[in-house]
Amino acid sequence: MRRPGSLGMGLVALVIGCGPDTGSDTLPVGLEVTLSRAVASQVGAYQVSVLKDGTKRNCAELQRTCLSTQVEPDALLELKDGNGKSGRTLRFPSAAGGADMGLAVDVPVGRDYAVVIEALTADTPTRFLGSSCNYLRVVNVGQNATLVAAPIELNPQDCNPVFPR
Repeated sequence: MRRPGSLGMGLVALVIGCGPDTGSDTLPVGLEVTLSRAVASQVGAYQVSVLKDGTKRNCAELQRTCLSTQVEPDALLELKDGNGKSGRTLRFPSAAGGADMGLAVDVPVGRDYAVVIEALTADTPTRFLGSSCNYLRVVNVGQNATLVAAPIELNPQDCNPVFPR
């Protein structure tokens, strides 16, 4: 049963793959997103960010408003999507009609991360609808446990989710 005020994301999962243990190498992370059709028309994209020093962060606080208003860009890890696009945040368009979708993100091998997935409006300019935050203790070489992301809590804010370049 879904709680009012949350996007149905029961199938959101981060699946860590394998790779060498060096600072510049990355591992593929799969995100499977399922949306409640009742709110699907509001969501234009998802923005994925991974923060350093995850255990020093309060996920409840990070979910209150745009991440860009709370942390400096250098607190974010450099990510890469399945098409080779890289950045400190990656944005993925939502699936038409709220259909299930899969995403691929490369996350560097390391420890103590917080993964933030922000739901953004389809409007222009883009606004924040809500976010999910999860702690990721370690990304190892080899197989890693699956991290199932928490539901995105709806908390629309009139803030700019874009980080300065």
